[in-house]
Amino acid sequence: MCPKATNLPVVLLAVNLLLVPAAAQTAGVRPDWRHIGNSAVEMQLAGLVTGPAERIWFSADGSSLSVLCRNQSEFSTADLEKWEVSRLPAPPAWPVPAADSLPEPGAIVRAASTARLYAAGKSVWRSEDGGKNWRNLTAYHGRSLVGDGLRDLAVSPVNPEEIALATDLGVWHSVDGGISWSSLNDNLPNLGIRRFLALPAGSNGLRVLADAVGEIEWAPGEKRAWRQQHSGAASADSVIRQSLSNALGTTITAYGLLDNYLYAGSSDGRLWSSADGGRSWLGEPLAGGSPVESIFVDPKEPRLALAALAGGGGSPRVLRTENGGLFWDDLTANLPDGSAHGITAERTSGAVYVATDTGLWMTYTDLAAPGPATRWVPISTGLPPAAARDVRLDSGGNQLFVAVDGFGVFTALAPHRLRDVRVVSSADFSLRAAAPGSLLTVLGARVTTARSGDRSLPVLDARAVESQLQVPFDAAGSSLALSLGSTAGSLWVGIPLRPVSPAIFVASADGAPMVMDSESGLLLDAANPARAGSRIQILATGLGRVRPDWPAGLAAPLENAPKVIAPVRATLNGAPLTVTRAILAPGYVGFYLVEAQLPDLVNGGPAELMIEAGGQQSNPVRIYVRQ
Repeated sequence: MCPKATNLPVVLLAVNLLLVPAAAQTAGVRPDWRHIGNSAVEMQLAGLVTGPAERIWFSADGSSLSVLCRNQSEFSTADLEKWEVSRLPAPPAWPVPAADSLPEPGAIVRAASTARLYAAGKSVWRSEDGGKNWRNLTAYHGRSLVGDGLRDLAVSPVNPEEIALATDLGVWHSVDGGISWSSLNDNLPNLGIRRFLALPAGSNGLRVLADAVGEIEWAPGEKRAWRQQHSGAASADSVIRQSLSNALGTTITAYGLLDNYLYAGSSDGRLWSSADGGRSWLGEPLAGGSPVESIFVDPKEPRLALAALAGGGGSPRVLRTENGGLFWDDLTANLPDGSAHGITAERTSGAVYVATDTGLWMTYTDLAAPGPATRWVPISTGLPPAAARDVRLDSGGNQLFVAVDGFGVFTALAPHRLRDVRVVSSADFSLRAAAPGSLLTVLGARVTTARSGDRSLPVLDARAVESQLQVPFDAAGSSLALSLGSTAGSLWVGIPLRPVSPAIFVASADGAPMVMDSESGLLLDAANPARAGSRIQILATGLGRVRPDWPAGLAAPLENAPKVIAPVRATLNGAPLTVTRAILAPGYVGFYLVEAQLPDLVNGGPAELMIEAGGQQSNPVRIYVRQ
C-alpha cells in the first residue's frame, strides 16, 4: 500500500505559455536555495576526497586541527568531524629537521622526536632512526592510499603517533603513526567546482568539473558522495577544448556551440566566432586581455551569445553579441571589481545571471537588439559567503543552478519567473502536455482562483512564488484554456492537452525519482536499492481518466482506489516488467500509482526505469537494483 503523504515534494516542468503579464519585480526577493549533494567525492582511496589543501597544522595544545585550502579559505576542527571557519593565522614555515637521508628527493620532513621523523613526497614515510631507514606508509598496489599531490604534513605536539596530511585531494589523519588513515573530507567545504557540464535530466545526474578530481557526477538518488567520471580518459569537454586550441593556435578557456555557430574564448583575452562550423573564424582581442571564463549561447538564437571574463580594475567582464560575434557590447556596468566566472540568460524575459568573485548577480536587459548596459543586483542571499564559480538555467528556464566555491551546488526557482509567470507540470523538467487528472504548478504567482471555460479547477496549494492546480478528470480537447486569478493580476494561459501524458515524479532537483519498495514503502535510492524479484511502486502523473470517475481535488480512497483506463506498461533498461496495478495513489491528490514486478534475475547497479500509458512514454528515471 502506498503511504499517505500530506506534504509532497514538487518538481517543476515547463509547458507552453500563450500570454502572461510582467508581474512582480526581482528586487528584494530572496531565492529559496537548496543544496544538491555535498562537497565530497568517492575515488576509492582511504576515504572520501575533496579539493586541494595547501597547509595543515595542530594548535599548540594539540586540541584542534586547522587547514588552509587552495582558495585561501581556512577551517578548523576540534572533534575531527565538524569544520568551522577559522581566522587564526597559519604558523610560520616549519623548521627542517636534520635527517641522515630523504626517502624521496624534495620530500617534506617533520620531526616527532629526535629519532622519529615523518616525510611526505609521493608517499608518506616514517623513520625511527633519524632518517637512516624509512618505511612507506601509504603505497598500496602501485598507488597511494591518500592520492597524489602531498602538500603539507603536521605532527601533533602532544602525541607523536597523531599526524595529519594536506594534499590535492583534501585532509587525511592518522592516530597510529601512519599505519592506518582516515579521511577528514566528508564535511570539509573545499570542493572546487569550476563549471557545469550537464544538469540533471531524465536518468542522468548533475555533472561538473572540479579541481584535482576532474569530471564528477551527483547521480539521482545518490546519498553519499560525488562519483568520479572518465577516470584515466579525457572527457568530451576537454577534447573539444583541446581541438579548438589546436585549430586556433592558442589556449581556449571557454566555448559555446549551437548548430553551425561556434564561439571560443582564449586565455590571452580574445573572443573567436564561426558561423560555418569552424571552417572560418572571426577573432577579436578584448580590452585588458583578460581570460574568457565562460560563454553562453542562446539555445534558440545562436547569433546571441554572452561572455564572462576574468580580471577587474575597470576592464570588461560581461560582453554580449547579437550578430554572431561581429561585435560585442560591454554589459559590466556596476558589477563590483573581481572576475566573472560563469554566465547564463533567458531571452524571453531578458534575464542575465553572472557568477563572480563577489557572488551571484542578475540584470534585465534587451537580448534582441543592442542597448545600454543595465544595473546588476545581487541575489546571493542565503548562499554561503564565497565566490560563485558557474551558473546555469535548466532547459525550461525555471530552475537556477549555481556552483559556490568550496561548498558545492545550490538550486532555486529562477528569480525572473516572478515577473514572467509560467504554468508547468508538477512531475519533471521536460516539456509535456497536460492530461485529465494531472497536476499543474504556476510559477511566480500566488493563485487564488482557476477556471477553464465554465469549470473551476481546484487550487491545492498557494504560496508566494508558486501554486498547484489539478486538471479535471473530464477535461477534453486538444488544449486547456486557463483563466487564473492571482496576486499578480489576471492571467490567461493556454496549455496543450492530451488524453494521457505520463511522467514519473522526481523528488528533488537532482532527479531522484519517487519510486518505492512495495513492502516497506521506503523510497528507493543508491543507499536503499530495489531487490531482484521485488515489487516497486512508481508515483506518476498524467495517466488520464480512471474508472470509476473521480472528482479533481479529492484524495484517492485508501481502499479500492479508481483504476487507470489507459493501458500501462513499464520497462527496466528497455526490458518489459509485469505491471500488477495502475490506480490513483491512495491518500494522494493528483498522483497515480503504478506497481511493477522486478524479474528474479537482474543486473545490479543503476538502471533506467520508464512507464508508458496509451502508447505515450514517460520521462526516464534512474533507480538502483541489487540481487
